[in-house]
Amino acid sequence: MYTQALNQADTGSKLVEDADKLARFEAKIDAEERIEPNDWMPEAYRRTLVRQISQHAHSEIVGMLPEGNWITRAPTLRRKAALIAKVQDEGGHGLYLYAAAETLGVSREELIDQLLSGRAKYSSIFNYPTLTWADIGCIGWLVDGAAIMNQIPLCRTSYGPYARAMIRICKEESFHQRQGYEIMLTLCRGSAEQKAMAQDALNRWWWPALMMFGPPDAASVHTEQSMRWKIKRFTNDALRQQFVDATVPQAHFLGLTIPDPDLRYDEASGHWRFGAIDWEEFRQVLAGNGPCNRERMEARRRAHEEGAWVREAALAHAAKRRARAAAKIAAE
Repeated sequence: MYTQALNQADTGSKLVEDADKLARFEAKIDAEERIEPNDWMPEAYRRTLVRQISQHAHSEIVGMLPEGNWITRAPTLRRKAALIAKVQDEGGHGLYLYAAAETLGVSREELIDQLLSGRAKYSSIFNYPTLTWADIGCIGWLVDGAAIMNQIPLCRTSYGPYARAMIRICKEESFHQRQGYEIMLTLCRGSAEQKAMAQDALNRWWWPALMMFGPPDAASVHTEQSMRWKIKRFTNDALRQQFVDATVPQAHFLGLTIPDPDLRYDEASGHWRFGAIDWEEFRQVLAGNGPCNRERMEARRRAHEEGAWVREAALAHAAKRRARAAAKIAAE
């Protein structure tokens, strides 16, 4: 009985302590203070961040594939150089984000294993093929444009390492969006065939770009909690509407037609109202049944296997440097 009473007292004391920590955590969130890696945080907050940051990192890495496919086929040397720079940026974004996730106590190897095994998700948009050069323009204009809408609020997310990583990422994504729009503008001011190519690309990428913001708010599992913790600042539907409002006038300037017969301008609200999104297609792509899901994962697994010798060599070199440093200290 005495031992049982002690255990109950210990449990009660821990609950009080956890309640105090939670109150301090929530007070920091409410005060717009950043949560840092050494701060106490609820386990659910940590798990949410690991999921979101790792999915973001995976998307940057997988997102290199549809564009890398066009580096050797870009129409001019300037276009090749710009596309190489962009693909390199995306790889860097993935590394920044993996590093941010590691501050939450998860290893990069574990995150990559989750991706390669199919247990982790990445953005559905990267499971669509790049059939023509205009697709590269659409990815920059639409996909990176949607990414910017999603990511600028993340510069103010409540977790410090994530917010700081996003500042540089957003600056580079802004360049990518302008690069893509300039490709589309060049095509639309070119021959009739080139403008038709641009329209065809817009027809294929418009709806997947709208899906990038995630499911509608009513069907979103994580939005409410993420908003309360200020990981997210806007809902999926609010960001989607901002993207449509910004992008439709850009399409009109290009002389292109948005592939949505229900698109109309609502004078009362000042918003462009758009038609119904095919959420079944979204679910199928996330489930692994998109046009390029298997191709993308096979490419990532092959790259991981072929790069094993580089990782092993780097570890061996680091071990030798540590051994030399230790021997030098011992000799002194």
